[in-house]
Parts: sequence; structure tokens; C-alpha cells
Amino acid sequence: MDENTPVPDRFRGRGAQVNPHNRFLKNRIVQEHIEVIDEPALLDEKTEVIITHPKTIVNKVDSPDLRGLSMNPYQGCEHGCVYCYARNAHEYWGYSAGLDFERKIIVKPDAPALLEKQLSNPRWQPEAIMLSGNTDCYQPLERKYELTRNMLKVLLKFRHPVAIITKNSLIKRDIDILREMAEHRLVQVMISITGLDEKLRLQLEPRTATYKQRLETITALREANIPVGVMSAPIIPGLNSHEIPGILHAAASAGAMFAGYTMVRLNGQVGEIFRDWLQKTYPGRADKVWHQIQACHGGQVNDSRYGVRMRGEGPVAESIRQMFALAVKRNNLNQTKFEFNLSDFNPEAASAQMRLF
Repeated sequence: MDENTPVPDRFRGRGAQVNPHNRFLKNRIVQEHIEVIDEPALLDEKTEVIITHPKTIVNKVDSPDLRGLSMNPYQGCEHGCVYCYARNAHEYWGYSAGLDFERKIIVKPDAPALLEKQLSNPRWQPEAIMLSGNTDCYQPLERKYELTRNMLKVLLKFRHPVAIITKNSLIKRDIDILREMAEHRLVQVMISITGLDEKLRLQLEPRTATYKQRLETITALREANIPVGVMSAPIIPGLNSHEIPGILHAAASAGAMFAGYTMVRLNGQVGEIFRDWLQKTYPGRADKVWHQIQACHGGQVNDSRYGVRMRGEGPVAESIRQMFALAVKRNNLNQTKFEFNLSDFNPEAASAQMRLF
């Protein structure tokens, strides 16, 4: 078998190929046979929508190397990115971080109203909110529910800043709102691009927009004068790390102003999910890739230390850092520092609108 020949028996259109047991659940569901008890037959079922009604939508992120606030109109993500650190959050909802994360999507229809309620609080202090942190706010279901679009309308009304990261070209639908927000320095967008190899993308993040579509999205945003950059994340040594120069050159040519990257870190159940995927998808080089990831995290595949976990350390991580820095310089990225406008925040927006009626 060629080193890149994948195992034929796999769940097509899904990133994860397993459904690990939820560590918070006592019982495990299995399929019984006459001779033996085995793991369940995981049918590639259609995506299931689960409606929930939380009390709040903006959450404080207690991490010094991430933005302070985030909001997630959805939980789980149909994009199916096999490496996604957010998979573990699905366990808190009673599901698996594996296939459940990408086929059981939790939808919060009250998100726009909850956002308006929080911003109307007299004690609210404005700071940029990350949209999103544990999902992609423009995943396929957004086309139907339009929660992200309606949340952007609320943010614009209150003149409240937001940072968006996505890998879906659906964001172009909302350029009308984003353009107006950009006029007040209320928005910055980062488009996530993990490579330029479409064959790898289809395996790594099967239900995302193509790389060509993402580059076209960067161009459309820049032409609308919306501050936009590229996030080359995650970098997986031995798999997509060599593509950094090409990614940044293509993104800069498309109009990207900023660039960032993070090193892959396989926290919690993601380690098991990713290793299973790696062995099934690239059996010939699975061990080599795995060992290079370990080399970036002190012999482990995850490092929770702030300031280190996003970049890694050691010779492999350093070579990636230098490659990225050189590509940034060559393509004239990160030449200007973007600062959000906090001074135009209008906490009276909701009451002012009500007075019109």
C-alpha cells in the first residue's frame, strides 16, 4: 500500500472516523453480536439539529492568550475539521467529541435577543467579542437560521466591536453589514486557510469551503474595505507545514492585510480522534507526523501552558516559526496594527429604538 493510500472503510464526508466515549458519561452504548460485544456500527447519518435556549450568549474566556469574550450561536460544527480543539466542548452537552460533534449540531435561536439583552445592561463594558470560539459561526446551518447575521445587526446597532474567524465563504452574504461596521472600525475578519492542497482539505476538513473560495472571500472583503487577514491554522508538521509560504503568498495576493498561525494541539479526546484519522488516511506517514507533533509539545501531543501551547517549542516548532515570519515579511503582511473602536459604543441603542414606536 502506498503511504498516502487511505483505508477504504471510512465515513465519507466526515472528518472524525470514530465516536469516542464521553468521559462524563457512566454508560457506553455498544452493538451486541452473538459471539462478542463490539463497538457500535456508526452509521453516517444525516446531521441532527438540537434546539437549546441558554440564559446568556456572551462568555468570558479565562485565557491570557485568547480574546477575553466569545459567543457561539451554534455548538458543534458540520465542517468536520478533524483537528478541532472545540470538539471536547461537545462532551459537556452529553455527546461525543468525535462524529457527534459534526452531526449533532446545537442551535441557539435566542442568540440575537440574548446578545441585545447583555449589551443593554448598564454595567456592560465594551470590548471586542470573538465570533466564534467553539464553532464556526458561518457553518452550513447558518444559511437557514441566520443567527450570525442577526447578531451582527445587533452589534452594529450598539456600535459594538467584534472579531470574526471563519473558513466558510457564506460570510460574503453579510458584507452589507460588515462594510458599515468597518466604517466605524468595529470588525476584523480572519479567514482560516490550512493549505492549498484540495485533496488534503477534503480529508482534513471535508465540509468546508474550498481554498479557492476562501481566497475569493478575502478579495471580496478587502474590496468592501473590511479589514481581513489569513489565519494559517492549525499547522500540522509533516502534513501541511510546508505550505505556509504558499498560503501567505496566495492570501496576500488576494488582499489579506494580516496573518497569524497556531500549532496543532490535540487536547482531550482530539488526540484519539486525530490519530485514528491519521492512521486511516495516511498510514504510511502516520507515525512520522505524530512524532513531529510530539516534538513540538515536549513529547506530548498537547501542551496547556499559556504562551507556549499555540506555538509549540523545540527545533520543529522553531523552524515553522521562522518560515512563517519570513513569509510574512516577504508578502508585506502585518504592516499595520488594527485597533477596535470602543468609543462609539451606544448602550442606549435598544431603548432609543423603542422610543421611535
